[in-house]
Amino acid sequence: MNRPPLSFTTIVLACALLSPMAPSLAADPTAPSMGAIERSQARRAGELLEQAVEHYRKQGPEKSFAAFNDTKGPFVNGAYYVFAVGLDGYMHANGGSPLGLAGKSTIDLRDAAGKPLIRDLLDQAKTSPSGRIEYHWRNPASNRVESKVSSYQLVGQHILAVGYYTPRASVEEAQDLLNKAVAYLRKQGADAAFAAFNNPQGGFMHDDQYVFVIGVDDGRYRATGAAPQLTGMDVRAMRDAAGKPLVEEMMALVKKQSKGSVDYVWRNPATNAVEPKRSLIERVDNLILGVGYYPR
Repeated sequence: MNRPPLSFTTIVLACALLSPMAPSLAADPTAPSMGAIERSQARRAGELLEQAVEHYRKQGPEKSFAAFNDTKGPFVNGAYYVFAVGLDGYMHANGGSPLGLAGKSTIDLRDAAGKPLIRDLLDQAKTSPSGRIEYHWRNPASNRVESKVSSYQLVGQHILAVGYYTPRASVEEAQDLLNKAVAYLRKQGADAAFAAFNNPQGGFMHDDQYVFVIGVDDGRYRATGAAPQLTGMDVRAMRDAAGKPLVEEMMALVKKQSKGSVDYVWRNPATNAVEPKRSLIERVDNLILGVGYYPR
């Protein structure tokens, strides 16, 4: 029996009918895109940067740096804070780490991935007095290293910047969650595992990470944390936003080997945008368990 292709758009529309937040599809599904959540975060960071620039212009550098370093002041709000760097790389203010970074030369400061953060910022500001930089940094709200985007503006002899964190799991985090899901399934059994995987408070969903389970023989969802309402749907003919038959590829892969990975484009539940995704999959009896991550 031939099944009509079950497109990514069909799945998205099914989710949208049952979800209060409909995804926004990118015109180019392979290009980085900013969804509703990320736009909101970027807007909050931009507004704080505008306030900081206005304060700097009215009050001058010294009073502004003191205000930016005040962790209980108006320029520090959880994960949102201002940092100010001189053109020589000297960090005059840093609301996220006023004792650790402010008042020191940070010209050689690198992010968690080894990127020369301040040197890159200074080089970019020479040709673009305003813009944005991307790097990996500890989020003071979650105490985790996360991807971060900071908007900056050159004002006088100083660069003021405010960033926001974009939650993106690493391949290591995706593998850890998959291992956890496999162990839970084997110990607790299918019914308990599927319920936990579909439950937002079940311990198997975090930011852009979730577990999905597909039957090897029938191609039906047993669980999918991003859209549990689709449990039971036959998704063998599902295609991603670029037309790739991703489920067929997963089923073919696990019939040859017990584990592997599949690349495709899919909606990121954290940013609400369609992005390139890689899912790590593992076969357990007649089930495919998978956890994906979204490379930047």
